[in-house]
Amino acid sequence: MSCAHAYLPTHGHEGLFTLDAAEVTFGRGALREVGELARSLAATRVALFTDRVVAALEPVERARRSLVAAGLDVVVYDGVRVEPTDASFLEAARFAREGRFDAYVSVGGGSVIDTCKAAALYATWPADFLAYVNAPVGEARPVPGALPPHIACPTTSGTGSELTGIAVCDVLALHAKTGIASRRLRPTRAVVDPDATATLPASVVAASGFDVLCHAIESYTARPYTARLAPASPALRPMSQGANPWSDVGSAEALRLAGRYFLRAVRDATDHEARAQMMWAATLAGVAFGNAGVHVPHAMAYAIAGNVKDFTMPDYPRDAPMVPHGVSVIVGAPAAFRFTGASCPSRHHEAADWLGADLRHAADLHPGDLLARTLEGLMRDARVPVGLTALGYTDADVDALVGGTIVQKRLLDNAPRAVARDDLAHIFRAAL
Repeated sequence: MSCAHAYLPTHGHEGLFTLDAAEVTFGRGALREVGELARSLAATRVALFTDRVVAALEPVERARRSLVAAGLDVVVYDGVRVEPTDASFLEAARFAREGRFDAYVSVGGGSVIDTCKAAALYATWPADFLAYVNAPVGEARPVPGALPPHIACPTTSGTGSELTGIAVCDVLALHAKTGIASRRLRPTRAVVDPDATATLPASVVAASGFDVLCHAIESYTARPYTARLAPASPALRPMSQGANPWSDVGSAEALRLAGRYFLRAVRDATDHEARAQMMWAATLAGVAFGNAGVHVPHAMAYAIAGNVKDFTMPDYPRDAPMVPHGVSVIVGAPAAFRFTGASCPSRHHEAADWLGADLRHAADLHPGDLLARTLEGLMRDARVPVGLTALGYTDADVDALVGGTIVQKRLLDNAPRAVARDDLAHIFRAAL
């Protein structure tokens, strides 16, 4: 293994890594078990989080029926925004606080699961909103103690939120996304039912699938955990540790599966095998980045989504401009991986290979370019925007995009090479 990913610790640097994951129940029909799982966690009064679109679909009703059949008191909250904001997080927290719930179930995409995490946090440990938000935007205050049980049930094959301790939202005053990161936010149980994706339109499968690809690639190419200084105590070991042998396994298999099934899942809603395999790829990538962390493409995505002007995506809400998370991540990824490629060429080439790249002329390409070209081809095939210009951005927006990215210190510090403000400006211009 090259590119400093041989995981050979040096004096004063980290030599240990931690394996963190929620318990997972996976398979078609898994939602039928939500009620019994909640009851086994001593739940009596449950808040069922979803959004207004998903609330009308069968997965939410399946989960609700299961909870009621288990003898639990269930109250549905469907006020989640498709792209959450600090205001919508706080509104959800008010509902949670007033409802006096002893357990939470979330059924939906990453926005639903993230909102449920935040609601449980602020209802249990009230504080000013920025208290728990990542620095330098917020105080990055540690979560003081345990949260009530949370069973997360994803309905998209992409975000991995059911497996991570991260909750992301748009801070309206800053026109940028940020997040809260704590192991205590990780759901107690993930119930992953591939049947929940059966009715998803192609654009949603494509956007969420690209999130899977970036989770896996960024985790696989992240700064190795052995490059960090050893913490003074185990409690100070970060949740996003950097690439490690545990995350490598999940990342690699997720990319292999995506190389076989991603476009099939986008193109044919009746291809149950492809959609189930992409759900499993999302689970593996979620476990991977929940331990390794992501880096430049996700940092850029926060600014891309936060500064949106008038872009809307087919099959997504059109009541306000919005760049779906998976699109905001992938649109800058080719330029980002061209930048990081020189730091670990073999890992970038391996990722491209697993996604189906033609390696015959790989040696003639600049490091990172093979992966970038492979992703651009997949973007065209999946019919998502290629380049920031397609989202309405111009060179005049670069400074604002850099400003919204440079504050994502937790993510940028996880990149395999140092990322300065000038580097980000170059990457964004290349991504136009």
